[in-house]
Amino acid sequence: MTSEAVVDVQIAESAQVPQAETKTQNVNGTKTAIVSFLAGGFGGMCLVAAGHPLDLAKVRMQTSNQYKSAFDVLSKTFKADGVRGLYRGMLAPLVGITPVYAVCFWGYDLGQKIARSFSKTDASTPLTFNQILFAGGFSAIPTTALMTPMERIKVILQIQGQSSGGSSAAVTKYAGPLDAAKGIFKQSGLKGLYKGSFATLLRDVPGSVAYFGAYEVIKKTLTPAGAKADSLSPIAVVVAGGLAGMANWAVAIPPDVLKTRLQTAPEGKYSGLRDVFVDLWRNEGPKALFKGLGPAMIRAFPANAACFLGVEVATKALNSAL
Repeated sequence: MTSEAVVDVQIAESAQVPQAETKTQNVNGTKTAIVSFLAGGFGGMCLVAAGHPLDLAKVRMQTSNQYKSAFDVLSKTFKADGVRGLYRGMLAPLVGITPVYAVCFWGYDLGQKIARSFSKTDASTPLTFNQILFAGGFSAIPTTALMTPMERIKVILQIQGQSSGGSSAAVTKYAGPLDAAKGIFKQSGLKGLYKGSFATLLRDVPGSVAYFGAYEVIKKTLTPAGAKADSLSPIAVVVAGGLAGMANWAVAIPPDVLKTRLQTAPEGKYSGLRDVFVDLWRNEGPKALFKGLGPAMIRAFPANAACFLGVEVATKALNSAL
């Protein structure tokens, strides 16, 4: 073989290496996106199953002044409707949360990739804290399209059973999520289902920043020196996930109160989110912005502990299977 031929072969081989690396990176990127999507959906199902009764208590406290505490809501609801009453409106979030959390964790994975593209680093390089915060906030953007109509239906179903006396004996307007969706659409069209979109975004962007930021920081803190973060024990994951959920609601509760008021109000009562805020501040004071904080925080730990544990378990299983 001549020297010119050897040089040509070496050039051809060197050109193939970057192409092979790019192909491998694309395959790995697609795999992480699929795993994040599926694991997030499973985590969302775990979250709903663990936390719905306290979510119901939060919503009822936010929309009515007749309850003294979360326990008061739960006891009165249980007395009137039994266990079924505690899970009123759960079908909507159970069906909806699966794709919402799938998109949320997929969005978090995509946000990480975008952050890395700006810093020109690969997946083997640990994310900086600011990159984690960016990815967390970014994850809330694609989820809003799914979250808003789901939450609109959920809160309507959750409050329709409460009467002025605090029981659940009031007339039921909608038979379930599909009936509620049809009724809202018939009355107000697609706009009615997406009522509160901006409020949802206002709640979820900072909430997701706190959510994923807290989870990653706590995971790192609990990881033994020299060990990998994905080798954490289930108990450590539960602690990190539970505290991350509490961090989320510590930030998200005021806009959540406004969102719930807007989404459950009769048509025409409020002209927008600002009108809700002015009315609430004027008539109930600043404390009203934190209505439902108690049940939200109590629910946050077990629900999000279950969510992240589900995500971590599903991620390991999917990585082994794919």
